[in-house]
Amino acid sequence: MMIKKILSLLPLLGILLSGEELKVISDSFKGDQQKGISVFTGNVKISKGRDELNASKLTIYTDKEHKPVKYLAEGDVSFYIVTEMKEIYKGKAQSALYLPNESEYQFNKKVDLFRLDDFRRIKGDKIIVNTVAGHAAAESADHEPVIMVFTLQDKNSTHKSGLK
Repeated sequence: MMIKKILSLLPLLGILLSGEELKVISDSFKGDQQKGISVFTGNVKISKGRDELNASKLTIYTDKEHKPVKYLAEGDVSFYIVTEMKEIYKGKAQSALYLPNESEYQFNKKVDLFRLDDFRRIKGDKIIVNTVAGHAAAESADHEPVIMVFTLQDKNSTHKSGLK
């Protein structure tokens, strides 16, 4: 009987040991377990693995099993994200929404995003990054353009020119 109980706990233990720790630091915290809402305010710093996010306010929404289904960061959001495909993003926005079930970040309002591994920069009002599939999309509001800047290597920059 005891062996059966131990064997039934092994898959759960494996999940817990393989998961990364989510750490949230803030000036204050309010939670409502019945509604499934936790609100952190003031100098919010979030870290999980190599990912980091800073904001003025973070609201975490959970389902009936108390698993996070949505993270909403607001107010001078800055972030550093490494995707499953090892793409590295750094940037800022006025708000960020993370949907863990979709592995998707949605950055909103005055977004300035740098992809550090290939030196791309995107500016817009809404930028979506899927951390597993590697998909990205950008939109802008009020008929302003989305701006994407690529840093290109000049093939002649490494060779000396024979011209004088």
